[in-house]
Amino acid sequence: MTCANPTSPPALPMSRTRRLPPQGAFVLKASMALSFLAGSSAPTPLYAVYQAQWGFSSTMLTLVFGVYAIAVLLALLVAGRLSDHVGRRPVLMAAAAAQALTMVVFALAGDVGDLLLARVLQGLSTGAAVAAVGAGLLDLDRARGAVANAVAPMLGTAVGGILAGSLVQYLPQPTHLVYAVMGAVFVLQGVALAFVGETAERRPGALASLRPQLSVPAHVVKPLLLVTPAIVAAWAVAGFYGSLGPTLLRSLAGSASFLLGGLALFVLAGSGALAVLALRQRSAQRLLRIGTSLLPAGLAVVMVALATHSVGVFLAGTAMAGVGFGTAFQGALRTLVGPLAAHQRAGVLSALFILSYLAMGVPAMVAGWRLAQGGDILLIAQAFDGVVLLLAVLALLGTFVRQEAAAPS
Repeated sequence: MTCANPTSPPALPMSRTRRLPPQGAFVLKASMALSFLAGSSAPTPLYAVYQAQWGFSSTMLTLVFGVYAIAVLLALLVAGRLSDHVGRRPVLMAAAAAQALTMVVFALAGDVGDLLLARVLQGLSTGAAVAAVGAGLLDLDRARGAVANAVAPMLGTAVGGILAGSLVQYLPQPTHLVYAVMGAVFVLQGVALAFVGETAERRPGALASLRPQLSVPAHVVKPLLLVTPAIVAAWAVAGFYGSLGPTLLRSLAGSASFLLGGLALFVLAGSGALAVLALRQRSAQRLLRIGTSLLPAGLAVVMVALATHSVGVFLAGTAMAGVGFGTAFQGALRTLVGPLAAHQRAGVLSALFILSYLAMGVPAMVAGWRLAQGGDILLIAQAFDGVVLLLAVLALLGTFVRQEAAAPS
């Protein structure tokens, strides 16, 4: 009698078309998670360029950021579970094609309306893809897939911001070149998907899965509630850095450098990705405790930097908060997806990302609105940090509650 390897993908019928080996398929899907998030952060350093060209307000700036998060939410609600029924590959191929089209819309944008349209298209295609690519990685290797699901989006966010900032600062055609590069990447990934085997069996109910709903298996509800403060705190910080971080850092530095526009987000997301890689052998509970301890500690350092107007201290606090961001999200992710069957993964990941993008979009939009009403950006950032500090402390307490609940078993 033999036992199946729990981390292996299901054995599905294969056509005669030449297929990438599982390792190659894993790398491709991880690269898609990275590139989709890189594409979403690429416009961040360009916002100052767009504001100078088109003269829109800080409220409109955060609206541009917020509509992306809202579009992701809508796509997750409608198409988040679709790949559990039709397979991962068709969903990802359609999303890659939509992302390539979105890069064209960005490159041809002539006013803030075009920018809003591009962000909506980008959010819809990203939302349709994140659950499918995340579930596909878990199908191929449950342990490495959980790490890749946390590392690739963070690394993509970091790379997209700093790549766009560098291109804008040092190369011509700042509002075109980065989108041309990203568009080519999406086209190549879409073509490569034709050589990837399917990892999820087709199941009936594809049309029914498109009805907007948010549900998770009963045994996931309690763990989800306990890790919710950690997810909200982590992604609220990411949203703030993605929308107003460039303005804040340029204000502290007294510089208009476009490279600074991507630097804050790069430090936050890059340190988070490195932390997940370095601590990947730790338990989910341990990661949650590390993350929910370092996230408020890093934000406290950031608050000191804002009070003293120190760029160096700001970046040091950002790196510390980034480690907290990465480990808290990885701990929450592993807590939720560890016991799931293959047909439950996309649905639960959709719920997880819906919560994440709500936390990322809503606080950033509120902060931007307050800034447009004449608020001081340093005071707004300090108030924002205080709220996230409270959430992080609640998340840390939640890890102890979960430990006590699990102790008798």
